[in-house]
Amino acid sequence: MPAKKRCQLQSEPRCNQAVLRLVGQCPHCRLEFCSTHRMPEHHECQNLESCRQQAFEKNKAKLESERTVASKMAMA
Repeated sequence: MPAKKRCQLQSEPRCNQAVLRLVGQCPHCRLEFCSTHRMPEHHECQNLESCRQQAFEKNKAKLESERTVASKMAMA
């Protein structure tokens, strides 16, 4: 049986917890983390700002596509 992969947290002290198999890989920096450090905010992800910008743009596009425009009422 192969050894368990360990958290790749870059700061000190080193984390020795096992990596989560399904959600342990950060989609932004592609490193693998334990349950404590899997969120970009918790492992000081280098791509956190671009992650926030992408989420903002995605949200903006969704909200704009769902926007309803009230028809203007004609003044009599």
